[in-house]
Amino acid sequence: MLQDDNQTRPADGRPPLVRFMEIELELAPEVLVPRQETELLGRSAVTILRHREGPPTVIDMCCGSGNLALAIAAEVPSARVWGADLTDSTVALARRNAERLSLQDRVSIRQGDLFASLRGDDLEGAVDMIVCNPPYISTARLEGDSAHLLEGEPREAFDGGPYGISIHQRLVREASAFLKPGGWLLFEFGEGQDRQAAALLARAKVYEAVRFAEDATGKPRVAITCKLAANGGEAR
Repeated sequence: MLQDDNQTRPADGRPPLVRFMEIELELAPEVLVPRQETELLGRSAVTILRHREGPPTVIDMCCGSGNLALAIAAEVPSARVWGADLTDSTVALARRNAERLSLQDRVSIRQGDLFASLRGDDLEGAVDMIVCNPPYISTARLEGDSAHLLEGEPREAFDGGPYGISIHQRLVREASAFLKPGGWLLFEFGEGQDRQAAALLARAKVYEAVRFAEDATGKPRVAITCKLAANGGEAR
């Protein structure tokens, strides 16, 4: 979880700020606070993008405060990034953060239900990378031992459905229509969900064998794969 010393509260009454990777973000009461563990996803994405030729096109799905979209844009100056989320407050905050970092010319924030938010942007089959930090805690856990998470942050940021992978299922299924052949898909998941993540990707039959990035304790927390170059079809 995010440590308190990563957050600062300006003395003049402005909104609190948080450090994520190499950028500083504004926070808001109804939006998930970026976690340090999500930097593993961000840095994995940046490492891949830095080895690609040409300016990459990137989608940050479930963008929250814009932390991944903006950190990637800041680290990869040639990147053109689209972020997307569902709620008014989240989208408004992500747009404010883009402006305060002077990245609004390269980072566009859309609102809607996952990839439906990007209709009209002509991104189908044109994306080099999709990153996502979706909700991944089961509904039952949020009503039990993880209920404390809802004391200061919205349920939408945590609730991943009955098994914690409802958004992952949709992400894996829908992402392939937007990725170029060979385009990358990276997403975060909860502790112990690596087998579920691998199974979802294998069943889609449009991605290469998954590999995992591990956190400081050696636990898999980020899935890394890419769309098969020989199959431009949509996952079923």
